[in-house]
Amino acid sequence: MSESTPPLMNGQERSNWIRLSTLTLLRWVAIFGQLTALFIGQWLYGLQLPLGLCFLAIGTSIVSNLAATFMFPANKRLTEYQNFLMVMFDLLQLTFLLYLTGGLNNPFALLVLGPVTISASTLGLRSALAIGGSAVALVTLLLPFHLELVLTDGSELVLPEIFMFGNWIAIVIAILFNGAYSYRINSEIRSMSDALSATQMALSREQKLTDLGGVVAAAAHELGTPLATIKLASSELAEELETRPELQEDAILIRDQADRCRDILRDMGRAGKSDLHMQQAPLSAVLDEAAEPHMTRGKKIHIEVAALYSQYSDQPNILRKPEIIHGIRNLIQNGVDFARGNVWVEASWSDESISVKISDDGVGYPSHLLGRIGDPFVRKRRSETDRRQRPEYEGMGLGLFIAKTLLERSGAQLQFANGSDPFQTLLPNTIRRGAIVQVSWPRHKIDAIEGDQALPLGKNKKIVV
Repeated sequence: MSESTPPLMNGQERSNWIRLSTLTLLRWVAIFGQLTALFIGQWLYGLQLPLGLCFLAIGTSIVSNLAATFMFPANKRLTEYQNFLMVMFDLLQLTFLLYLTGGLNNPFALLVLGPVTISASTLGLRSALAIGGSAVALVTLLLPFHLELVLTDGSELVLPEIFMFGNWIAIVIAILFNGAYSYRINSEIRSMSDALSATQMALSREQKLTDLGGVVAAAAHELGTPLATIKLASSELAEELETRPELQEDAILIRDQADRCRDILRDMGRAGKSDLHMQQAPLSAVLDEAAEPHMTRGKKIHIEVAALYSQYSDQPNILRKPEIIHGIRNLIQNGVDFARGNVWVEASWSDESISVKISDDGVGYPSHLLGRIGDPFVRKRRSETDRRQRPEYEGMGLGLFIAKTLLERSGAQLQFANGSDPFQTLLPNTIRRGAIVQVSWPRHKIDAIEGDQALPLGKNKKIVV
């Protein structure tokens, strides 16, 4: 990601997406369920419950819900800390009700999983751990400390001790498993969402640059003749006004400014690609364009283009898609970041496929992460040696994820390996002992002449202003 890319939201910032009305609605559902359970237990099964204290606990939830409804707007979004307080309140209220209604003898003790799951799904790691730890502690306290369930005849409804202990173990395990599972799944969803947003921004930026370059190139083409006419006329005027220096200076100034306009348009038009003839380019030209930003970073980039078999000697023209250019550029950047001194970009083709291999002479991919390359936000703690060698690098795996996503969108398949691996088959065992990535397309996916999206050369359309 470039420095101009806005920072992505982390888990804590995403907790601001939870609306207060969502939590209050869930609380109303819980209040209705608690009242229903009390009435059924009291009047249907004849349980002697401390209704006063029970209604006090439920009334507290009702008052807090009404206060939240009338004090805050309907679209109020909670902060991390406010979310934490809301969920902690619900956990304490539920635990107090369980204390009044038999503790772990009460089958509704499983409902403590609700606040734990909500916190793991919406809150940061510290808040989720605090809620989960509190739930385990409160459930443990409910094991010896609770009011017994009393029947109409005065007898107590008590489960055998082994069942009580089993309930406690089951609830604690469920808290730990559900919390960890919910947090892990939602963390991966958040990471993937952030990474896809970054990918979309990168592709959008590349597309805008391509479109802008096309407009500039068209402007440079259309303005070439008027600027040449202005330069010619001003040069002739300058010769004719030799006897009038004050006017000759103005004519020379006009000529110089016309030259300046021509140079500016020429420089800006180098990126002009929406010209019909520039929507496709030879494979080597696309690789040169992708590698250009990294040519002056102190590493030697070797670009080699050769047919896979002698009968396919003609170099293919491929589509100049932004996702292809940006994806290959990210892979080359990764090679330059990690290479000791050399990066090789090798392209080959046949009648069926087109492939590009990018390798370097660095240390290669971490072996324990090789199977996860292309996942977003894969990062390991950097060693001091690595910090000294590359103090500017702050990789999180996002660049490779963007490259992989964009290239796969164009129809490519990617393979990653290390040159030092004796079992890798992408490159022969040479001095290229670092990272290797091979990008392969079915030829019909990107061939600009005979592929699925062929763009035969033709007459450019006139731009109407």
